Amino acid sequence: MAAHALARLPAPGAMPGGMVFEPKYDGYRMLVFVHGGKVFLQSRNLRDLTGALPEIAEAAGALGKDVVLDGEVVIHTGGRLDFSALQQRLTRHPATAAPLAAEQPAHFIAFDMLEHQGTDMLTWPFAERRAALESFFHQHALLTPWQLTPVTTDRDLAEQWLTEWGGLGVEGVVAKGAQQPYLPGQRRWFKIRARDTAEAMVGAVTGPIASPNTLLLGRYTRGGQLRLVARTTPLPLALRNEIGPTLRRHLIWRVCGSR
Repeated sequence: MAAHALARLPAPGAMPGGMVFEPKYDGYRMLVFVHGGKVFLQSRNLRDLTGALPEIAEAAGALGKDVVLDGEVVIHTGGRLDFSALQQRLTRHPATAAPLAAEQPAHFIAFDMLEHQGTDMLTWPFAERRAALESFFHQHALLTPWQLTPVTTDRDLAEQWLTEWGGLGVEGVVAKGAQQPYLPGQRRWFKIRARDTAEAMVGAVTGPIASPNTLLLGRYTRGGQLRLVARTTPLPLALRNEIGPTLRRHLIWRVCGSR
């Protein structure tokens, strides 16, 4: 199950039966399958991650229960989530995964339970699946590498997560319907990304001024030097054609005004 992107939290009443908010982590979406003592870790695009994450596979095998969990795999570095370190781990050969796991272990942040001891829970309301997940964590006293994501129905707290948790590697917030079943492949949740804004000037472009491919953004230091601070992703054609004339007008003004 996936999410639609929104610019802000959905309005109260957007989801019948109430709304629940969770942090959105800077990690990798993953399902944990445990059946008959066998473990399979699967990414959202159906990639097998079992060999790349031996510490989570081992912990899943030790549960002693058939279960399917949905969540996010993350790596912590210096008190925040480190997506770059996670990417490097997932691209390594399984033979090198064990020493990496010892140096920088991964964690699995669970936010849903889809099956337990042969009981298919996909049709259960989210609130009931969440209660079952909390009970599972409590009964098994799960610790590292397991983590249970916090949830809230308090919009003010969700807004706080958006504005204050970015420094820890939390990308935003996910809004879910308390009465929603789990619908694989469908976008019925909402995701709201945290956004930090800052002013910068366009110091250069790649491609033609009239229709630039990317913009190179700069800011002045206290000493008055213009320093490169960012480069945009490739601009869509419509935006390139829109921003090009504006850049040309400013360029002409600068040239004429300097004479």
